Amino acid sequence: MGMTDRKAQLAANLAKVERRIAEACAAAGREREEVTLIVVTKTYPASDVRILSELGVRHVAENKDQDAAPKAAECSDLPLVWHFVGQLQTNKVRSVVRYADLVQSVDRSRLVTALSKEAVRAGREVGCLIQVALDADDSGRGARGGVGPDGIEELADLLAASPGVRLDGLMTVAPLTGEYAGRRREAFGRLMDLSTDLRRAHPAANMVSAGMSADLEEAVAAGATHVRVGTAVLGVRPGLG
Repeated sequence: MGMTDRKAQLAANLAKVERRIAEACAAAGREREEVTLIVVTKTYPASDVRILSELGVRHVAENKDQDAAPKAAECSDLPLVWHFVGQLQTNKVRSVVRYADLVQSVDRSRLVTALSKEAVRAGREVGCLIQVALDADDSGRGARGGVGPDGIEELADLLAASPGVRLDGLMTVAPLTGEYAGRRREAFGRLMDLSTDLRRAHPAANMVSAGMSADLEEAVAAGATHVRVGTAVLGVRPGLG
């Protein structure tokens, strides 16, 4: 497919997603400006990121440093905010803080310490969301990363006290197992309650990242401030990224 065709395709997909978000906001009695679209560009080339930027997208997300670092470097001239949304190993943190404006997958104190140290070294301030696992088991961890609700306060206080990082709010992935499996609306509602609790101690931490291509309407209805959409904009992934 030529670049002109790809641009037309992405423009059409974006318009559809934009309409879905606008309708969901209207149905929830919210202003459209209250919800930010983050396009998940993982597994897609820098050329797609460039087209998205031309089409007015300002927020993009990646989940693997080895793919994201070169792509972000190639697109460093674009006015984009880069979100890192994947499970993050501490040995990748030095690389990630060079390009990530926000890390949405903070779920353990060792990661906070590493992010703080490397952000200070890089002379950057990195926004952080605590990834909440609504499917957390007795270990307090979720199947796809994240910390159980009981672990939020400790991480929030550590983030708030650490240099180079900023506590921006909460993120979740709709759980596939546990009490919220198949109950996305309830899951997102629970996240909003946890956000309300967090904001009592940390009023500026008002970001709530929830909802993807399949369930962005439920997330907007619950009160999410950011939705992460990949497939509905870019198409079905060329690989299982």
